[in-house]
Order: sequence, then structure tokens, then C-alpha cells
Amino acid sequence: MTDRKWIAALAATVAASVALVVAPAAVAGTAQPAAAPVAADRGMVSELARTLRISPEQALARLGREAAFARTEASLRRTLGAGFGGAYLDSDASVLTVAVTGTAAAATVRAAGATPVLVRRSESGLRQAAARLDRLAAQAPAQVPGWYPDVRTNTVAVLYRDGGLAAAKAWAAAGGLDPATVRFEASAEQPRPLIDVVGGNAYYIGSGTRCSVGFAVTGGFVTAGHCGTSGATTTQPSGSFAGSSFPGNDYAWVRVAAGNTPRAQVNRYPGTVSVAGSQAVGVGASVCRSGSTTGWHCGTVNALNSSVTYAQGTVTGLIRTNVCAEPGDSGGSLIAGDQAQGVTSGGSGDCTSGGTTYFQPVNEILQTYGLTLTVTGGTPPTSPGPSTSPGNPGGCGGLPGWSATTAYTPGANVAYQSRRYEATWWSTGAEPGAPGSWAVWADRGAC
Repeated sequence: MTDRKWIAALAATVAASVALVVAPAAVAGTAQPAAAPVAADRGMVSELARTLRISPEQALARLGREAAFARTEASLRRTLGAGFGGAYLDSDASVLTVAVTGTAAAATVRAAGATPVLVRRSESGLRQAAARLDRLAAQAPAQVPGWYPDVRTNTVAVLYRDGGLAAAKAWAAAGGLDPATVRFEASAEQPRPLIDVVGGNAYYIGSGTRCSVGFAVTGGFVTAGHCGTSGATTTQPSGSFAGSSFPGNDYAWVRVAAGNTPRAQVNRYPGTVSVAGSQAVGVGASVCRSGSTTGWHCGTVNALNSSVTYAQGTVTGLIRTNVCAEPGDSGGSLIAGDQAQGVTSGGSGDCTSGGTTYFQPVNEILQTYGLTLTVTGGTPPTSPGPSTSPGNPGGCGGLPGWSATTAYTPGANVAYQSRRYEATWWSTGAEPGAPGSWAVWADRGAC
């Protein structure tokens, strides 16, 4: 069976239950999350199914729920403001739980299709508490590998290794944190930046140090800051570091020389995954990582705004995951569906026994350097109506022409380049016939 038919068959299997799986937390009379674009190729769905020990049908449905919930979370974050206490998905991503600091906000959360839970501390309060520890990072005990705001427990989690609990408690107390705000968690982590000096099919810095490309941007690509300092030269592709920050942050961008063409793709070893944007996902969401040492691996997000201490210093504001990685994977891509999430910073463990890996959020890199992510389809048209240009005629028995700005749902039919396409999944901006589009469009033949 071809990749196109395989995805179409999966989509058809789950389409009938779509109203339930997209927002199972919603009850009668409440709104469900708005349809969100999602495009996942066969390799991504297969690896998620293997990693999460679920069927491909369940993996595909999960990606659809996560895309919808990501938009719901972003909307509630804006609406609730200081009363937003964080959000997270359950183990199968069927329920979005949103923490609130006041009972009045519960109705708003339910109306959005999520489940409210009352907490003492807002998300901003948790981040401020964690920031107090960040300011004491230089004095952190050697037995403390990291800390992060834990929205699931509404506390700041401080990790400690064997014999380090007393030192961890003393250090947190020195930061002036309320003891009720802090949770201490035993950990075996030994974080290190995932950089290597052996050959590989990625990019090289200086005399041969190897790292992995994160995501293409206009004029180059983003990667990890510990991979190189500003001005350092690269090969394969040729270029130089135009900006770099490490420790504190772990991001950089490389300006490539003429002749190197940025592509809106991530290597999934083998094949590629298209990049359509950078909508951030939340705690509990499934993600996949690409790197030049270990290839393609998937898992879930454990925490956001995490801090981790390497030998070189502490890095803050990271995405903490249970995806594995190894030296040489540094700088590589973290992606959720077709949405860029971050670049590989470092972690502990390996891809044989598993581990914890941290990622620098990609949106922070783009904002810091004023970069534009390279995405499929380029800039969408501003007109909300369907296109009837020569490249996308209407007709085909009266079918509307495909439009990059229209939100399509399963079963919708459009005409595009003299062919009829049927939507098998929710999408906005997924071009029929383009690489990866078979995840959401089924080609029904010429018209």
C-alpha cells in the first residue's frame, strides 16, 4: 500500500469518531476546540505508535487532538491572563487540563472544551519562583542537575541525585522560596551538551566538530548555541555563526553561503517531514526529534521552562522531554506534527536505555534574531476567498478551488490544478499534492 493510501485509510478509520476524539473533555452545550492544521507522514505516525505503544490509528488521532488542544491552550492563556495556572494533557492526550487560580474562570475553561482544576499558584507565579533559583544557579549544589515549574503539581520541581536532598533543600531555602512551593524529586540525570567530534552527515564547525541542523530560516538555519561561537565557520553547509548564546541560553543561528537553499523539511531517517509553522505544544504532547547521530526518535513533553545545569553552566527556559538523544544530535530538530518546537540542547541517558533530553524553544530563537522560519507554501495569500487563478482553477463540476486560508474538515472536496482532492483530516494551508499533503488530502483523480 502506498504512503498516500495508508494515511487516507487511517484517516477514514478515525473520521467517524472525530467529534469525540478531538475534544472528549467537552460536555453537551460546550464548545469544542477549533479545527487545527495537522500533517503527519507515515514515518512520524509509525514512530509515534512504536514509542507510545499504540496503534497507527491512535497515533494519527492523537496528533489531531494535540493540534486542536494547542490552539485551545493558547487562547485560554490569553483570556485568563494572571489567572492561568498552566495546562497539560493526560497520558493519551484525550483531556486538556487547565489550572486556574479562581473559580470564576472554570466556566470559561469548560466552554473551551477543557477540564479546569483549581490551584494556589498561577503559571507566572511558578515561573517567577523558578527564576529565583535561576539567579542562584552558580551556587547550585553539584547534586542538583536541574529544576523546572511543574504545572501538573503546581510546584517548582528541584531534581537531586543520591545524597543531595539536604543540600538541595538548603539551596532552595536560600532562594527565599516558600517550602510549600517546592517539590524535591530524586533523579539519576547526568546532563551534558550533546555535541561530538566524530564524522557524520550533518554540519561541521571549525576543524570538524559535528552538530545537527535545527530548522531552516531565511538565509540559514538555527541550531544549539553550544555548537559554536559567533564567527565560527561551518561546512556542509558552508557558512558562519551569525549569533550564539550559551550558557544561560542554548541557541544560535548560522548564516549560510550563497548556493545553499533552506528547505522547509526535517530529516526523519529516511524520508523527510514538512515544516508548516511553529505553534508551540504543551505538557503531555507528543513530539519527535531528528539528529545526525541517532536519527529519528519520539516521546512526550514533560515540562516547559525547565532549567538544567551542565558543566559549562546553567541553561534556562528549556523544553523537558523523555525523547532520547546522544552526542552529535545537538542542535537537531524537535517537531510536533508539522510544527517546529525547538532545537536539541542536551540531556542524559541514550537511545538504548532511554533518557531525558532538553530543547531550546525555536520561537525564542526566531524572536531574538528576527528570523523567519522556512515553511511549506511560503506566505499564504491574504484573500480569504478561494483562489481561481490559472494555477488553481475552480470548476471541476462546480467544486471550489483550494485556498490556503480556508479551514478544511474531513470530507471536503476541492479542485486544484485540474484534479479533485478530498480532505481526510483537518487542515489549513496544506497544499494538495505537495510533499506530505497526503496526510490530509486524498487525490481523487483528474477533473
